[in-house]
Amino acid sequence: MKSKVFFSRELTPEKVVEMYHALGVELPGKVAVKLHSGEKGNQNYLTPEFWKPMIEEVHGTVVECNTAYGKAFGGVRDYTEEHLALIEEHGWSKAFTVDLMDAEGPDLIWPVENGKVLKENRVGKNIVNYDSMLVLAHFKGHPMGGFGGALKQLSIGCASREGKALIHSGGVSNDNVECWNVHAEQDRFLEAMADAASTVVKHFAEKIAFINVMKNLSVDCDCCEVAEDPCMQDIGILASLDPVAIDRACLDLVYASDDPGRAHFLERVESRHGAHTVEAAAELGYGSMEYELIGL
Repeated sequence: MKSKVFFSRELTPEKVVEMYHALGVELPGKVAVKLHSGEKGNQNYLTPEFWKPMIEEVHGTVVECNTAYGKAFGGVRDYTEEHLALIEEHGWSKAFTVDLMDAEGPDLIWPVENGKVLKENRVGKNIVNYDSMLVLAHFKGHPMGGFGGALKQLSIGCASREGKALIHSGGVSNDNVECWNVHAEQDRFLEAMADAASTVVKHFAEKIAFINVMKNLSVDCDCCEVAEDPCMQDIGILASLDPVAIDRACLDLVYASDDPGRAHFLERVESRHGAHTVEAAAELGYGSMEYELIGL
């Protein structure tokens, strides 16, 4: 059976809530809301004001983790104190309860079953304090992964600083300095992302939902301090219970677009072999590339 992916070209905070309800699920208990809170200086991330109605609808807690890069790469989110200061500066902690899940160790180490690259995934220990998860992904390009969507939020997004290093190095190192010296061959890195994402999906089995917003479509990620301005017009909102299907549908919508910026966006995706993350995740069996796009 094809996975259901709901789609609307209406891009409003209220429509996000409607798309969530179209899924026909009610996330139970304490809900972790995984999103990208934006690097210092980034102009493209989706703001607390945009996500506010959705987060309030599920009475969610915004969750994040520290990064594996620091000032050498133009970022300030690799250590807890500076990361929390930026989260406040961007307005997240003023609007919501925010949990930096790996602010204090030790990390949780989850085994990766039948992983292509990783044997383990390291996540912030606070993730087990939640009964369910809502992944609010800003779909856009990415300098290393080609694109970022639901799978990136599940993998690098939920990984602790050491977990991110492990993914970037293809399982070689969990050191956030050394990992950049041993960065994995590209397909191996993408497969490591798919491996890591599988553990989060397994943990929240049937208690996890995904919303991708195709807005501010830059070739760069929200993790970039100096990001390119968007190169395409906004496309819309997608919602699904399948992280593989929703990311594949986003890519297909870009391919189907007649926007003049499409070629630039796809050059970023294809030059990094970005669709391989989706392929690898489908092969691991926690989602399908076969989907039905349902307009709302």
